[in-house]
Order: sequence, then structure tokens, then C-alpha cells
Amino acid sequence: MNSSSKFLALALVALALPAVAETAVPEKAALCAACHGEAGAKPIMPAYPVLAGQYANYLEHSLKEYKSGVRKNPIMTAQAATLTNEEIRALSQYYAAQEGPLYTPSIPGHKVAPK
Repeated sequence: MNSSSKFLALALVALALPAVAETAVPEKAALCAACHGEAGAKPIMPAYPVLAGQYANYLEHSLKEYKSGVRKNPIMTAQAATLTNEEIRALSQYYAAQEGPLYTPSIPGHKVAPK
């Protein structure tokens, strides 16, 4: 294999890695799906928010506030209490990457948190 073929092969692998990471479903997502629906796009009740397509930093901030008790909701407080910061970040990034009915435009100058 010549050097240009090796480079092409490495480039293809590098391009495929982000796609694999984005589609990986966090282990704790099953708990969320019970109320927010599959991939967070169709909640089982109108009062439950859509998670799919929401900003990752908003989801992460919200979960941390439920965990700390700043936000008050008995169901969400109990669910968030069991999550680690890594799980919160993984769930937030997963749901932000899902397609859903929300309109969440890009914000000029807004930096997306690294994965």
C-alpha cells in the first residue's frame, strides 16, 4: 500500500468515527424514552418536552439543575439524581443530535461543546 492509499484509508476511517459516535445511544437513554419517546422526539404526554434537536448545552444545564435541586420536578429530580456528569453530557449530546420537530437555529459565534 503506497502512502497516498494509506492516507486515503486513514481519512475515510477518521470521517466515519464522528458518525459512529453521534449515533451511539447512551445506556441511560432508555429511562428518558419512557416519557420523552424514542430518540426524544415524541413525548407520551403533551406536557413533557421534546428533547430531540434541543441545544446540548441547554439539556446539560437542565439536567444538572434537576440533579442539584435548583429545578423542581419530582420525576426529573429522581432521574437526574442517578446520573453522573459524563452520562449527563452523553445524553445531552445524543438528544441534541437527533432529528425532531424543534426549530433550533445556529447562533453566530456560539461554540459547540467538544464531544
